[in-house]
Amino acid sequence: MYISTAAKVHQFENSFSSVPKPTMVLSFWALQVSLFAFGVVPNVRGELVHNVSSIFRGKELTNGCNLFQGKWVFDASYPLYESSSCPFIDPEFDCQKYGRPDNQYLKYSWKPDSCDLPRFDGEDFLATWRGKKIMFVGDSLSLNQWESLSCMIHAAVPNSKISFARQQSLSSVTFEDYGVTIYLYRSPYLVDITRESIGRVLKLDSIQQGNAWKGMDMLIFNTWHWWTHTGNDQAWDYIQDGSTVSKDMDRLVAFYKGLTTWGRWVDLNVDPTKTKVFFQGISPTHYKGRDWSSASKNCNGEQLPLSGSTYPAGTLPEVIVVNKVLSRVMKPVYLLDITTLSQLRKDAHPSAYSGDHSGVDCSHWCLPGLPDTWNQLLYAALTT
Repeated sequence: MYISTAAKVHQFENSFSSVPKPTMVLSFWALQVSLFAFGVVPNVRGELVHNVSSIFRGKELTNGCNLFQGKWVFDASYPLYESSSCPFIDPEFDCQKYGRPDNQYLKYSWKPDSCDLPRFDGEDFLATWRGKKIMFVGDSLSLNQWESLSCMIHAAVPNSKISFARQQSLSSVTFEDYGVTIYLYRSPYLVDITRESIGRVLKLDSIQQGNAWKGMDMLIFNTWHWWTHTGNDQAWDYIQDGSTVSKDMDRLVAFYKGLTTWGRWVDLNVDPTKTKVFFQGISPTHYKGRDWSSASKNCNGEQLPLSGSTYPAGTLPEVIVVNKVLSRVMKPVYLLDITTLSQLRKDAHPSAYSGDHSGVDCSHWCLPGLPDTWNQLLYAALTT
């Protein structure tokens, strides 16, 4: 029996809304089976193939080249800057300063299979975006990328006059000679958390904070990592879905609903003739060596990227959710599809060299390092 695309989408949404609360996170295979039924088919390499081509608006292809399919190659001209010369890097990302003994992880560049990735030109970036406002919105991975871009630009114009402000929710770097301001707005979930009589409530259908994002010339969004936090690391006490308030729910379902609210915000509030919108794809972690077929416990001690262009653990379920939500957004959103290329960089985390932080950090990334490539891809998307 033929089922229309609209009916498939409706069934897909109903399949999420019917999951018992609270429950365990959906297994990857269960999610793949449900998506197969609704026209989103993972192929044998773990990639996503949409059998209705018009439904996906990730816009990964630039002039026929998939910038995100490729491999890491040794490049003696890297890194693009020195951490000691950049005034913006937080201790948690400054791996060389805090004792990381190896430096080969700094010497890799990303090589797409079917084209060349243009080298970042900070002066050209400033000239193109003269007088403009750019904003990263998200969690500490947005912080990682914001600091990276600021360092890359600063390296190109080290004598340029700069204003630098750090606050809890809104930070900025302004290159005053060019009138370019790069903001960071901290919003780990993109949707709102409000303080009410019962405690902190994560509201899956509310983005009042979005008023602060208006008027930007470029927006780069990111969210995922905080959706998995529990216990003392969890930033909310209750979660609200419509009129239903509960202590917890399936986190992948919550992520889908929250990201759908963000997609509606984009459609209602973004004028594509004035604002370019990017979504930073899922940044992976490396806490389980078996994910890359290794006996290692985690990323600590890893010094080399994986060879090739595929990751043994395959596609993450949260990546499937991102693709599904982006397929529904009507306004242009460019997906910086950095997940697989970042999965290959098990060597690029701060690990045990994360400033004064205890433990091993296999979530964030050293600077200089991988986020510089994310920004090169951003630059390529803007210039090609």
